[in-house]
Amino acid sequence: MLIELGHFALALALLVAVVQGTLPLIGAHRRNTAWMAVAEPAAIVQALLCGFAFATLMHAYIVSDFSVIGVANNSHTAKPLLYKITGVWGNHEGSMVLWITVLSLFGAAVALFGTNLPRSLKARTLGIQGLIGLGFLAFILFTSNPFLRLNPAPAQGNGLNPLLQDPGLAFHPPMLYLGYVGFSVAFSFAAAALLEGRVDSAWARWVRPWTLAAWMFLTLGIGLGSWWAYYELGWGGWWFWDPVENASFIPWLTGTALLHSAIVVERREALKSWTILLAIVTFSLSLLGTFLVRSGILTSVHAFAADPARGVFVLILLAIAIGGSLTLYAVRAPAVDGGGVFSPISREGGLLINNLLLTTAATTVLLGTLYPLIADAFELGKLSVGAPYFNAVFVPLMVPLVILTGIGPLLAWKRGDLNGAFQRLKAAAAIAVLALLATVVLNGGDIVNIAAGGGMALAAWLIAAALTEWLYRVRGTDGISWQRIVNLPRSAYGMTLAHIGMAVLIIGVTGSTAWKEEHIESLKPGEYIEAAGYRVTFVTAKEVRGPNYVALQGEYTVTRNGELVTTLRPEKRNFSQPVQQTTEAAIHTTGLADLYTVIGDADAANTAFVTRVFYEPFVPCLWYGVLLMGLGGLVSLSDRRHRIGAARRIAAGSAALQPAE
Repeated sequence: MLIELGHFALALALLVAVVQGTLPLIGAHRRNTAWMAVAEPAAIVQALLCGFAFATLMHAYIVSDFSVIGVANNSHTAKPLLYKITGVWGNHEGSMVLWITVLSLFGAAVALFGTNLPRSLKARTLGIQGLIGLGFLAFILFTSNPFLRLNPAPAQGNGLNPLLQDPGLAFHPPMLYLGYVGFSVAFSFAAAALLEGRVDSAWARWVRPWTLAAWMFLTLGIGLGSWWAYYELGWGGWWFWDPVENASFIPWLTGTALLHSAIVVERREALKSWTILLAIVTFSLSLLGTFLVRSGILTSVHAFAADPARGVFVLILLAIAIGGSLTLYAVRAPAVDGGGVFSPISREGGLLINNLLLTTAATTVLLGTLYPLIADAFELGKLSVGAPYFNAVFVPLMVPLVILTGIGPLLAWKRGDLNGAFQRLKAAAAIAVLALLATVVLNGGDIVNIAAGGGMALAAWLIAAALTEWLYRVRGTDGISWQRIVNLPRSAYGMTLAHIGMAVLIIGVTGSTAWKEEHIESLKPGEYIEAAGYRVTFVTAKEVRGPNYVALQGEYTVTRNGELVTTLRPEKRNFSQPVQQTTEAAIHTTGLADLYTVIGDADAANTAFVTRVFYEPFVPCLWYGVLLMGLGGLVSLSDRRHRIGAARRIAAGSAALQPAE
């Protein structure tokens, strides 16, 4: 009965979405305050209905109600409770319920916390959120119903994909969806602004917190996914340029550009049309990622569905959302006031170049991801685009971006002093040169180490430049002032943390790429592999049992200079429901480097086992960098100016946005 109530709640949510997506928009057009007022309660009711539906589905997984097809296909009584819960979004149908629940929660948040929004803008924003919800609710109910019954119900379920039975995957999809779907608010604000016919600093002030929150969640979600791939798949890497990885990375790039562009609109009322376009493109790319994952045209360990009918439905939604929004942009954007004029050498100019580099990078990654599909569609043969392409086109775009990121914050708005900025950054430049020289001297002067030195120099430059900018903010004529430190806006601290986080991430990327060691040997008890000064000795292998698997567990002692460092116990797990084998790496970390061990198959005599040992220098810096960037977003979001939003538009000339009372 509870399942039927959940299904009914989703159907009611569809009807509410119809109301939310029509009456407020019509009311805003006609200046009918009663119809506009429908938006807020409709958004809240839709969130309650979707939340209830999601809760009923989760309950079915927790109690192992195998009369529900989704539960029978993706759960098992032997699974630990955490993985019963994560089984809800470990499949296509459940993940879409999570998607619409997150979408409705964002809509409710706008309704509850957007108390200072002009009534017509709020009505239009929530109306567009309602239309997005309408499309996805229809998709769920007509092609991906998670509440279908199975009769007779089996005694046991098929179990969740073992690759997804991991804490990293328990939190990765919800975090990713909070990012993906969070950009829908920026999209709705952008479309509403086009309908209003006005974009100004107040609009940017309203949209920035939502963009910042979405960017923060997407950053953490991508980081969690990379971390999971690193330790769960047993290949010793953390990024493969997998098409589904790219599907989340591309909107992150444009979302980063959007975040910086909105700052220009807020501070200088410039780049208005460009910011609107970025908001549309970023959420459109999130929808494109949804299509790629759920259409069945991509093969990936991350993909959920392989149903062409669903793919066609999502493609139609994609065409309506992207085509409609871009058509609206083409019609209304020319009427948007261009905003303030600025010199190319200025904070605005730096942020504009930042935007161009990020969007160009996103375009190159998108082309590399879609080209094999396009080639296949036009019968040009089966092609694959891998890491060599992405590294060749992506890295050169990031080098000037990192350099500019250090310079931009020290430039003044409207007209900057480039020579003055360089004077302030002389110490940062010197530190970067020292980092380059130290890397080459310590590791050798071959091409790999010179390139690695360049990466370390960029990281050192960005850290030093971020700290330099902070010091100039808190230093007065009488030196560093505690009062200035206390009064500095949290958004400034957030920017500093995010930029330092990016630098730490660059250290991780550089070190793990340039100095990684990989050793593969078949070891008998007592034999060993040496890597980076460590000796990894194979002791024994035995069978161990987990809650829903049987594993071959290897035991390896790790010594350095004759001293025992640790004992590693990697596993090769065999699951029975469903039948699948997974690799569980054993990792010893020093905080700056990882020793990574994987046990493989035995020889014919069952006396020697294939062993892979990786030495991964600076890999932990990847996770530190992601966490620092996420922390920077959180600190910025806590800034009081973001919490209270912008005041209502009451200045002369803003009547176009004021509703008729």
